[in-house]
Parts: sequence; structure tokens; C-alpha cells
Amino acid sequence: MDVHDLDRYLLVGAAVLILAILAVRLSVSIGLPSLLVYLGLGLVLGSSGLGIQFADVELAHALGFGGLVLILAEGGLTTKWEHVRPNLGYGLLLATLGSAISVLVVALGAHLLLGMDWELAVLIAAVLTPTDAAAVFSVLRTVPLKSSVTGSLEAESGLNDAPIVVLVVAISAGEVADKGIGYLIGLIVFELVVGAAIGIAIGWLGGYLLRRVALPASGLYPLVVFAFAVLAYGAAAGIHASGFAAVYVAALILGNAELPHRTATRSFVEGIGWLAQIGLFVMLGLLASPDELQWWHVWHGLVVGAILTFVARPLTVMACAVWFGRSPREQVFVGWAGLRGAVPIVLATIPLSAQVPGSRDLFNVVFVAVVIYTLLQAAPLAQLAAACGVLTDEARDVEVEAAPLERVSADLLQIRVPTGSRLAGVEVGELRLPVGASISLIVRDDRTFVPHRTDRIAVRDDLLVVAERSVREEAEARLRAVGRYGRLAGWGRDSR
Repeated sequence: MDVHDLDRYLLVGAAVLILAILAVRLSVSIGLPSLLVYLGLGLVLGSSGLGIQFADVELAHALGFGGLVLILAEGGLTTKWEHVRPNLGYGLLLATLGSAISVLVVALGAHLLLGMDWELAVLIAAVLTPTDAAAVFSVLRTVPLKSSVTGSLEAESGLNDAPIVVLVVAISAGEVADKGIGYLIGLIVFELVVGAAIGIAIGWLGGYLLRRVALPASGLYPLVVFAFAVLAYGAAAGIHASGFAAVYVAALILGNAELPHRTATRSFVEGIGWLAQIGLFVMLGLLASPDELQWWHVWHGLVVGAILTFVARPLTVMACAVWFGRSPREQVFVGWAGLRGAVPIVLATIPLSAQVPGSRDLFNVVFVAVVIYTLLQAAPLAQLAAACGVLTDEARDVEVEAAPLERVSADLLQIRVPTGSRLAGVEVGELRLPVGASISLIVRDDRTFVPHRTDRIAVRDDLLVVAERSVREEAEARLRAVGRYGRLAGWGRDSR
């Protein structure tokens, strides 16, 4: 590649990125998942459209894994631990036992109904089983769901890639036939446990260092936080553990640590996540060849997708939910909201790059199933959530942005009061912030003023709070408690 090639790549890449970003607005207005719009953009640009040739399966495999790393990092960094923690067991069970049940049911159906040989049946079942982190994080966060639902789905989508990747790679390499099921189960357990341990270690180390090192520019914090998350993937993959488990766990820890400039970091990683999703789906659209599709690819995709959506997924959720006392209506929604997206198509490139017999047909079937059933499942999510009673009317949590004040060993916190927050109407003196923390300034309607104890907080106010490091966590907890429960939150306890 020379500089002239680079010029052309930058021109086309920038134009595609702009079109993809503008397409987000179009997809929202017509109710079409934006991820499928990106996929369609890739098809338009590809060999069956404008004629851009892209057939390098190994490169697509590598870039696909790279995109998933960025998406999982963004998902972990923007996920609230308080939502995931009480639902971690359920999400982990869905990602492991649930995935195993789904693979068995879909493989059995594909073998008996479609006559697939067992290797291809298990492969297509494994490839289609994992829910897609990008689809879950982008679609579900537009619907105000109960934290028990979002926490479960986010934990599942963040963790279920890891065991499935091990399974697909092992089958494609012929290791299952050579070494048996026992070896495969042991390998999955090893990769998950060691990968998660590495993620915990690097996430904790990153948070510890960043709380004690004042960087010279605020823009460096998002970069180094994101770099720590990706470092976890590389460290785990380097010793043949699960990099996907490592990057998600590390990002989850970093995203919930008391770090400076968290709002800026969140905005940065969300942008990176969108960029990864756009690039990933456009690339997969380029790789696909609609000219190769035959009627039986469509038929098999419809059948396999139906088995997964209407049989395997509900059975999976039912088998896992029974241990956690989830209501039948919540089970219905969680079963339907197991969205597929780029992950199955990326996983389908593994047997394709390994030249497994029938892998090109498998790729086409997976492509059809993903497009049709993502459209089918995503469209009625909001209405289904209302019907199942999993929508929430809880007040939105306050967002806290922090910047270090090194000379006084304190942090400057910026709190935005969202619509519905119970901070609105509370007098400054009623906040009962801990000693060492105080509201120094309020920004309201583009004007600033130093508040008195009797001044009332209003919706869309920005509160600037100076808090000593030793009481910062207590001050944040107090502000969030009042935002959720009102001025009487914690009454009867001495919060000072």
C-alpha cells in the first residue's frame, strides 16, 4: 500500500462512516436496528452492489475479533455494577449452562429436520447461540427496563462469547473428535476462570494506578482506561485463556471505579463502540455475497432461526430462571430479547477460515438467520417490555463527572440533575453531605450562582461539588440516594 492507496482508503472510509452515522437517525425513525443498516451498507458497497471486492476470510476473522474486543470493552465500561451484581449469577448461568442447552437443542433440530451431519449441525448451533453484545447494549439501553432485566441480559451478552468461541474453534480444528467432550469442558472452564482472573487483576491494577496518578491532560484518561481493558484481552489471549472474558471483566471493574473524568471516558468509549460496530457490520456486509444465496439457504436459515428463537431460547431461559425465582413474564421478555447481531456472523468466519467442508453454506445460512430474526426480535421490544411489565419508572440516576484537584487532595464533581430525579426541589442544606464536601456552584439556565442552604435544586441543574478524596465516595453515594429516594433518604442515620 502506498500513499495514494491510503488517500483513497481515507476518502472512502470517511464517506462510509458519515453515511453510517447519518443512518442511525434514519434507523431510529423507521424502527430498523441500526446494526442491520450498517450491514446493508456493506452489501451495497460489496461485490453484488458497487463492486468493492473483499473476500479475505482470515482478515475478516481477525478484524471481527478486534471489533468484538472493542465492543465488549465499551459494554463493560458503560455497565453499572449495581445492576449486574445482583444478576451476575443468572447472567453467568445463561452464558454457560444456557448456551450448552441452546447448542444441544438447535443441533438436534438441525440434524433431524434439515438432515445436516452432526459436525455442521453443532457448528451452526454454536455459532448462532451467543447473544450479541453490540445489539444488546445499543438496543436495550433505548428502552427503560428494570435493572434486573438489563443486568441479566448485559452480563449474559458480555460473558457468553467466551465459551462459544472455544467450542467453535475446537470443532473447526477437529479437537473435539480427537480429544473428546471431557477435554472440551475442561478447556472452557480453564479459559473462563483464568481469563476472568486476569481481567480482575488488570482492572483492579488500572483503577489503583489511575486514582493515584494525575495525568497532565483530561483527554488522556479515556485513552489509558480503554488501553487497560484491551491489555486484559491481550494478556489473557497470550496464555491461551479467554481474552473476551478478560476484557469484559476488566472493563466492568474500570467502568465502576472512582476514576477522574468518568463522563468523558464514557463518551469516548461509546464513540469507539459505535465505530467498532459500524466497521464490523460494514465489513461483514462486504464479505457476504448475496449472489451465492440459494433458496435452501433461506429455508435453512428460517428453520434454524425458528428453532433457536421459539424453542431453544425459551427452554434455556426457563431452565436458568427457575434457580432465581424470575417471573414467567420476565422470562418471556428475556427469552425474546436474546438478540443476535455481528457475533454469529463473525463466529461463522472461524470454520470458513479453517476450510471446514460446507462452511461457506453455513456462513450463508447464518447470515440469513441473523438478518431475519434480528429484524423480527428487535422491532417489538418496547411493546413487549410494556406487556411483560418489565418497564421501570424509577428516577434516572445522577451522572457524576470528576476532575482531580491535586494541590488540595480533593476532587471537583460535576453532577447533572436529570428529569425525574428526586434531587429536584431539595434544599441544599437538606442534602446532608459529609464534612469535607460542599456544593460550591450551581449552573442553571446558562447562569451560575453560589448556593445558600435554603436554595432549592432544579431539574437540569449542574452542581459543582468539591469533595476531599477521603469522603468522595460517601458524597457521591449521598447524592445518588437523594436522587432516587428524595430528601428523607437515609433519615435516622448520621450521614455526616
